[in-house]
Amino acid sequence: MRHGKKVNHLGRKTAHRHALLSNLASSLILNKRITTTVAKAKALKQYVEPLITKAKDNTTHSRRTVMSYLQNKESVTTLFGEVAGRVADRPGGYTRIIKLSAPRLGDAAEMCLLELVDFNDIYKKDGADKKAKTRRSRRTKKSEAAPAAEEASAETTASEEKPKKAAKKSKKKE
Repeated sequence: MRHGKKVNHLGRKTAHRHALLSNLASSLILNKRITTTVAKAKALKQYVEPLITKAKDNTTHSRRTVMSYLQNKESVTTLFGEVAGRVADRPGGYTRIIKLSAPRLGDAAEMCLLELVDFNDIYKKDGADKKAKTRRSRRTKKSEAAPAAEEASAETTASEEKPKKAAKKSKKKE
């Protein structure tokens, strides 16, 4: 049973697990994409996403906090410079796990590709800008444009009716 088990220990003692996650996080930040097992990727996702959120706020305190986790100057510099700039407007979900089809040859472990979402250019459309954030309860652009079109058509029909009425009145007088 897994009652109350919140952490995947990954078959390691605590210090070894923290060192592993720190090194994987540094590699992910520096390379933007790493190949690892699914279990390590899920553990790393929980480890690195709060660090990326902290990197949005570029203060000395947040830099020191992230440095205590990563313990690598290059990765901290990259995180606060390049990565934080790209994810500044994203509210979360900075990483993506893509499962690979072939298991690892040695032990048949499920392998995956863990990547930073904003650094994958394959999924981005060339000419597409950011989508406007919408909610279901709000009206769409089409429904907003439809009443405006109806009002415009109502105005044109009203303006067309006036000359017709004037023409009918002139015919009656004759």
